[in-house]
Amino acid sequence: MQRLSAPAKLTVSLHVTGVRPDGYHLLDAEMVSVDLADTLDLDDGDGIEVVDEMVGGTGTGALDGGAGNLVARALELVGRRAAVRLVKRIPLGAGLGGGSADAAAVLRWAGCDDPEVGVSLGADVPFCMVGGRAQVGGVGEEVVPLPYEDRCYLALLPPLAVDTAAAYRAWDAGDRVDGFAEDGEGGNDLEAAALAVVPALAEWRRAFAEATGARPRLAGSGATWFVDDHDGALARRLGTELRVGGEVGMLVLLRTVPARASDGSGA
Repeated sequence: MQRLSAPAKLTVSLHVTGVRPDGYHLLDAEMVSVDLADTLDLDDGDGIEVVDEMVGGTGTGALDGGAGNLVARALELVGRRAAVRLVKRIPLGAGLGGGSADAAAVLRWAGCDDPEVGVSLGADVPFCMVGGRAQVGGVGEEVVPLPYEDRCYLALLPPLAVDTAAAYRAWDAGDRVDGFAEDGEGGNDLEAAALAVVPALAEWRRAFAEATGARPRLAGSGATWFVDDHDGALARRLGTELRVGGEVGMLVLLRTVPARASDGSGA
C-alpha cells in the first residue's frame, strides 16, 4: 500500500484576463499549498472507497467513488489501476481544490508531470501537481513556481458550496453584487460573481469581517473566506466556530507548505 497526501490549494489572488473562443477563462492567479489535506491509500485492485472526514462536516453535495470522481478519471487517464481509500478532509464547493488535489496526487504517483494532462481534468490540477507557491496563467496549465513563503491564514468554512462553473457564468453575464469587488494585487475577480450566485455568502463575509477586524477575501470561486493571521492570534482568540443565525461555520488555521511537502509521497 502507498499513502499519498493531497494538500488543498488556496488562491491568494485571482484575476480573469480573458476568455478563449472555446469558452475557457484565462487566469492570472497566485496559489499556495496549505496543510489541510486529503489522504489517498492506494493498493492492488480496483474501486474507490470515500471516507468523509470533511472539516466541521461542511462537505455539501454527494461524493462517491464512481466514474465521475476525479480520482477515477485520473487513473483512467494514465492507464493505471488501484484500489483507493480516499479520506476527504477538504470540504466540497469550498474553493480549496480538494478534487483537483486528489487527481494531482494520482497523476504524480503515476509519474505524470504534464500540465496539459492535468488541465484536462481541471484548471487547478496543474498547480496541485507542482504545489508550494506559484503564479498560474493560461487556463491553469501555466505554472511558474515562486519562492516559498511561510504564511498563516484564518479560513472561514461556511455551510455553503459554490459551483465554480456557475460563478464563471455569472462573471461572463456581468452579474455582480455591488460593494464586494476588489481590484489590484490580492483581489479576486470572481468574488462579486460568486456572491451573485450564492447571496448568503455576504452575511458570512460580514460576520467574519466583524470578528476579525480585517477585510476577508474569497478563496477561488468560494465558499471559503480567509484573512491573514501571521502569528495565529486571530485563531486563538476566535476559536473554531463562527455562528451566523442558527448556522455554524468552521474556523481553520491554514499554514502554507512548500512544494516538497506536496509531492504526494507521504501522509
